[in-house]
Amino acid sequence: MDVRGLCYVLAAAFMWGIIGIFTKYILKDGVSALEIAFWRAAFAWVLFLIHATAKKQLKVKTVDLTILVGFGFICVTLFYASYQLAIRDVGVALAAVLLYTAPAWVAFLSRLVLGEALTPSKIACVAMTIGGVACISLGPSLFDDGPAVRLDKFGLAAGLVAGLTYALYYIFGKKILHRYATPTIFVYALPFGALFLLPFVHFAPKTPQTWMLLASMAAVTSYGAFSAYYAGLKRLDATHAAVIATLEPVVASIMAFTLFGESFGVWGYGGSTLIIAAVLIVVMGGGRPATRKTQMD
Repeated sequence: MDVRGLCYVLAAAFMWGIIGIFTKYILKDGVSALEIAFWRAAFAWVLFLIHATAKKQLKVKTVDLTILVGFGFICVTLFYASYQLAIRDVGVALAAVLLYTAPAWVAFLSRLVLGEALTPSKIACVAMTIGGVACISLGPSLFDDGPAVRLDKFGLAAGLVAGLTYALYYIFGKKILHRYATPTIFVYALPFGALFLLPFVHFAPKTPQTWMLLASMAAVTSYGAFSAYYAGLKRLDATHAAVIATLEPVVASIMAFTLFGESFGVWGYGGSTLIIAAVLIVVMGGGRPATRKTQMD
């Protein structure tokens, strides 16, 4: 396995894993979740625009604009909207399980769209990651007499759409990264995604501290994470990258325990072990060597 690609994806997983830290503080300041999503995309767009301008990576072919608009609509607008609807209708726990079906979606879509082999080890790793997230999210409610999980057909569908659109980050990345540098892609995708979100955003008054948190969140969890992730995706196949990135909920839970005293519980630790084991299998099993040099530098 390409060690550099592994490090890039691990760095991205860590940066995505601290999204909740920023969110907790920003929500306390009265900013809604959808507004946080909007500003995260908007501020990240500014950073990618500066990067692309400095590197003279702004040009795209007119024929590719449709693909980039689709990327913004599917992977920003639809992803955020569907995940919010899933949380509303089936609750946070089940919505999280449905979201992290993404590695399974990636494995099968990679086979259909990218022609990547669906090996037994990939299938096992996907099953382990989904099982791990299920333990983290549903274990307490199913086995410890916690609140019952609410089932709603629309909410279940929305959660599956969230997992699918999240997975399409990987597929779009593998399909268009060979044409453009990462900053170029996000210069065009992020503003479209933010604009499609705009009709659903209600803007709240914000303090300078809130603005700083929003800008920092965009810099770390969007600009930094996506830059690192797509640099890694050029060196690893999509399924391996998706499984490694599933370390994100493990990072989030550790940070939440450290900073906010949120207990993980026995099922959470069991789920984390499954996820880490899946990542180790991917790392030790190796991946397809990269054939392209990253365009991030």
